[in-house]
Amino acid sequence: MIDSDSKIIKEKAAALTEKCNSQKEKAIVLFYYVRDEIFYTPLPDSFSITEYRASKTLRRGEGYCTQKAILLTALARAAHIQSRLGFADVINHRIPEELFEKMGTNKFVYHGYSELWLNNRWVRATPAFNKELCNKLDIKPVEFDGEKDAVFHKRDKKGRTHVKYVKYYGSYTDIPYDEMMQAFKEEYAKMNG
Repeated sequence: MIDSDSKIIKEKAAALTEKCNSQKEKAIVLFYYVRDEIFYTPLPDSFSITEYRASKTLRRGEGYCTQKAILLTALARAAHIQSRLGFADVINHRIPEELFEKMGTNKFVYHGYSELWLNNRWVRATPAFNKELCNKLDIKPVEFDGEKDAVFHKRDKKGRTHVKYVKYYGSYTDIPYDEMMQAFKEEYAKMNG
């Protein structure tokens, strides 16, 4: 799904990073592009494997956390930055009520993020919530400096509990689709009928 060699991904990565002088600069530019220009949707229209392809998310202009992480990972690879995916379960205490009703929980299993190899270490980059959405929901946007892990904040702008990481699955070169779908089936039984 991380089709970093596709024409559209290579061209977008090249256009976005053409004025960058370092891997770190490239990573920062790519992060903010995916965070803010690819709008966050809490649930995809379909969980079909093809909906996770990076080039498809780029064309669609929106996606949920894993789709956006796959896109950032693909763009980074196209820009010659070693990258991979990471997954964790998170509890979102600021989940909108209508989404909670639909999901039956505030737990997001297999929340996806990118890991980028910068300055001889893996740095986590979570491009899920675009800035516009953060302002609307009064939550802090995730910022990325290419050095520190960019993960969800524990508290929102008013100091209320926001996101808690409760389980890490590790790092992957591509999406662990079957395991993820099984976890979705188990966790989101209410959505499955």
